Amino acid sequence: MIQTYSLAFIPSDTVINFVKEMKSKLATEIGWYHSKNALAHITVCEFKIEETALPRIEQQLTQIANGIKPITVVLDAFDNYPNGAFFISPNENSKRELKEIMKQFNTRLKIPNSYKSNDPHLSIARKLDSEKLAKANALFTLNPISFNCNSISLRKLNLEIKQFEIVTTFYFNDEGFNESIQTSLF
Repeated sequence: MIQTYSLAFIPSDTVINFVKEMKSKLATEIGWYHSKNALAHITVCEFKIEETALPRIEQQLTQIANGIKPITVVLDAFDNYPNGAFFISPNENSKRELKEIMKQFNTRLKIPNSYKSNDPHLSIARKLDSEKLAKANALFTLNPISFNCNSISLRKLNLEIKQFEIVTTFYFNDEGFNESIQTSLF
């Protein structure tokens, strides 16, 4: 059976709780919105695969994660996209480092037809109209917050609740990359 999966960086509990409070406050102000119930995360990619391919994917993710060095991510600004997404953006150094890690996973893990994120951000809300976006921007101020990005999580879409749930977390071990490892599924 084909399932939908996502790779994402999951921040610390402190950041998760901070974002949860923000989402609750925003919901009080504007009502329900897309991403209201999503756990705080920074998406790396999304893909669909047969469930039988999952053990090979997990093996490849372990091998890739073993070569990654943990980093400190500093989130320091609110921003938005033209599609109505409202999010917290990492500072320039964190963004550069996150992009490099994302690139490692997106190039070494060969999954056909995957959506690959190229701009790391922590979503608060999606698909807001201009009025709700203005309210979101006016509602919050942000002192920089940070977390130790030392892992990546494989998440599976739960169709009943329409949210991704963490399946497995792969920790970064800074062991360097073994280029002889095959990371292609097909």
